[in-house]
Amino acid sequence: MIKLQIHTVKDTVTVCLLFVAVCAPLGVVLITTPALPADENIGQWVWFGKALLLSGVCISVAVLLQLFGKETRKYALRFPCFSVCVSWGLILCGAFEAIGGLRQLYGFAASGHSRYALTGSFFNPGPYAGYLAMVLPLCLHLYLCIPKEKAIIHNLEKWAVVIISILILCVLPATMSRSAWIAAVMGCGWVAYMHRDKRRWHVLWRRYKRRYILWGTGILFIVVLGITGAFILKPDSALGRLFMWKITCKAIINHPWGCEKGFAFAYGEAQETYFAQEDYAGWEERVAGSPEYAFNEYLSLALTEGIAVCVLILVLIEICLRMGVKRGRYGICGAILSLLVFSFSSYPMHFPAFVVAGVCLLLACGIGDVIGKPLILCICLILWTGGCMEKWRQEEDACRKWVYARMLYYSGAYKAANEAYGELYPILKDRGAFLFEYGHSLHKSFLYSDSNKYLEEACLYSTDPMVLNVIGKNYQELHCYEQAETFFYKAIHRLPGRIYPYYLLANLYAEPDFYNPDKLKEVAGIVLTKEPKVHSTAIKEMRSKVREILEKANME
Repeated sequence: MIKLQIHTVKDTVTVCLLFVAVCAPLGVVLITTPALPADENIGQWVWFGKALLLSGVCISVAVLLQLFGKETRKYALRFPCFSVCVSWGLILCGAFEAIGGLRQLYGFAASGHSRYALTGSFFNPGPYAGYLAMVLPLCLHLYLCIPKEKAIIHNLEKWAVVIISILILCVLPATMSRSAWIAAVMGCGWVAYMHRDKRRWHVLWRRYKRRYILWGTGILFIVVLGITGAFILKPDSALGRLFMWKITCKAIINHPWGCEKGFAFAYGEAQETYFAQEDYAGWEERVAGSPEYAFNEYLSLALTEGIAVCVLILVLIEICLRMGVKRGRYGICGAILSLLVFSFSSYPMHFPAFVVAGVCLLLACGIGDVIGKPLILCICLILWTGGCMEKWRQEEDACRKWVYARMLYYSGAYKAANEAYGELYPILKDRGAFLFEYGHSLHKSFLYSDSNKYLEEACLYSTDPMVLNVIGKNYQELHCYEQAETFFYKAIHRLPGRIYPYYLLANLYAEPDFYNPDKLKEVAGIVLTKEPKVHSTAIKEMRSKVREILEKANME
């Protein structure tokens, strides 16, 4: 841990300015925008742009204070506090998140999602738990670095770290995120290992070698039991992620240099191909879904940007970690390690809070001793943000209007909804949910050709088979029966566990102009006998209508 050598009031002001400069962008994790859709992060990016301007001003003033002081040669552009500011900034953000989570648990605040009692400022408990797991190694490192002197400031630091750690440990188990639990254990274990007394370690190892081997074996056995228990806790969830990784790897083989059309298109294409071959296990059909993310940032990066880019980024991260270890910043490195472990089975880098925190942690490993480098970097970021701010503001305003358009859509006012969606399309045309709503609204308005135009665009941003189902229904209404059949089968191969596309095929084969009794009997039998994931009223209604179709065709 770096000890800050504050000699003058000027140095104190410099530290405060740098702390504000670091905390401003890190505070993006605490920003919520209830007026926007629950999973929309554009409001946080707008805040980040404003916070970065504040950071630039603070860093500029800090540099000027160091340049124009009496002790310029000794302290100019050199003040080892950036890594400390990042550590305490993340710890404070973690404290606010933990307090917010406790308030949600005890009913004093609403969560970010109606299905979950605990989400913090996120809309899902998974990323929330991952953020807390990333903060925990920082707390442990700071606690182990606090001197044993009985100075008031050291006691305050010690108790602050202990209290924040307890708050995080109270909330983390309740998130039920196994990925975050493993990430926290790995990060904290690494920090504890790096803080060991090497001389004493070697002496004890030589003296109690056999005992340590027995303890290590016991700990390994407990870890295996813990992993097994975590799997048993939610087996289908674990199997679902394994299946997603399998399909993502197949997609990477098809696009080794990256897929320009994005993750959703490549993943959906790979899953269709896999199920179309009809050589898969029963559990794979049961756990298959239509994910928005790969739940593995490394595979996701390799698929969207290419294997070479993924390897290059991992090498850069390794270089930063080596620099951090060399400088004794074990807490920073432990937090990065937790983030890397969590990224193996989740999707943290799709959230502004993790992107900003990850960049700050990597910078703290490499350029934490020099104020001039953060200044240069901040200037570059401000220039980049200036170019993006207007775009972010437009997207935020469009997302607010999208909420109104969605109200019209769900209330059945499709004509008004079409007008609202049409105005927002130029800005929100890269959002799968928006394109599906717009296309489905046009479908409900009997504008089938226009509907297909936007739904086919939605296929680039969504893996949901409902998009394919609606496209098929549009073609059926346009009397393009062969195209309709093609898209219904694409929906079946996308998710073979769904009954709805078989029901749509039954209706298609019952059409007088496309009547096919053999195929009708086959798909009707599947609708009537296939075991659904969840029994519902919709399943009963579909089966009832299929029986009516069979009665009319004299097949029952």
